[in-house]
Order: sequence, then C-alpha cells, then structure tokens
Amino acid sequence: MENTQISAERSVITKLELANRLFFRLYQCANMLHKTGSRAVEAEGLTTQQWAVLGALSREKAEGGMSISDLARYLMVSRQNLAGLLSRMERDGHISVETDTRDRRSRIVRMTKSGQRVWQVSAQPKIRAYYEQILADFSISDTTHALHYLLKLLENMKRLDSKQLNNEDVELME
Repeated sequence: MENTQISAERSVITKLELANRLFFRLYQCANMLHKTGSRAVEAEGLTTQQWAVLGALSREKAEGGMSISDLARYLMVSRQNLAGLLSRMERDGHISVETDTRDRRSRIVRMTKSGQRVWQVSAQPKIRAYYEQILADFSISDTTHALHYLLKLLENMKRLDSKQLNNEDVELME
C-alpha cells in the first residue's frame, strides 16, 4: 500500500514538472514566433499580429469583413488590444474600419485592395518560406500530431476561461 502511495505521489510530481516544462516551452515558442515571424514579414511593414489580422480577414468566411468583436474573439485577444493594432493597420492602408449598416453600434473590419495585395503578393510567399524553415524536420504526421495536441490544450484553456468568466460574473452579482 505504501509503495502505491509513493508511486502515485511521484506521478503527480512528475506530471507537474512536465507541465511546467511544457508551458514554459509554449511561452518560449510564442516569443520566438513573434520575433522570427515578424522578421519574416518586416519588409512588408507587418508584424505577427498584423499577419494574424490579415490572415483572419483573408478567409472565405470573412470575405465581407468581420466585426471588431468577432475578430477579437477569433484571434483570442481583447478588443482593447486589437484597437491600437487596427488603427495602425488602417493608417497603413491595409484595412478599413466602417460602421456596420445593419447595426450602427458595431464596426466592420475589411481588408483593403492594398491590404489584399500586401497579403497575397508580398507576405504569403515569405510566410510559406517561414513555415517551411520552421517545420523543416517535421513530417506530415508530426505536424498533424502537434496540431492535435495544441488544439486540445486550446480547448481546455477556453473551457477554463469560460469557467473563470462565469465565476467573475457570479462574484459581481453577489
């Protein structure tokens, strides 16, 4: 019985140590993505955040544009963090932000012709080359498995976020 308890305690400690290493590596990857990804597209005047916005707006589903709220939700950033980024991108002519004709309180973000040209002609070849370099020693199977596990982590994080928001709402009501 005692050996089983010791083994269980070791498993818990090992899992926590591995979790710490995993999340620290994710943190490092996010920082390196920002650093090396921004270098990959800097000649186009883009950052990884702008790359993400243009990528989101280039999807077929976003052909008519996206509300700022939907874009923030899709990118998983706050509207406040998105506001400054969108202002710079609008200033640079990559996007337009207009009042939604169906809901005057909402604003729609669309990629401009200039933004489309930057995205499709200038940025996409550099982004593809970046992906090829970063995933050079990954097989299709490796990439599929990595994506699977990242999606699993993301779903768990979303569930925790939702739970935390619900708890905050309950605390505000008390």
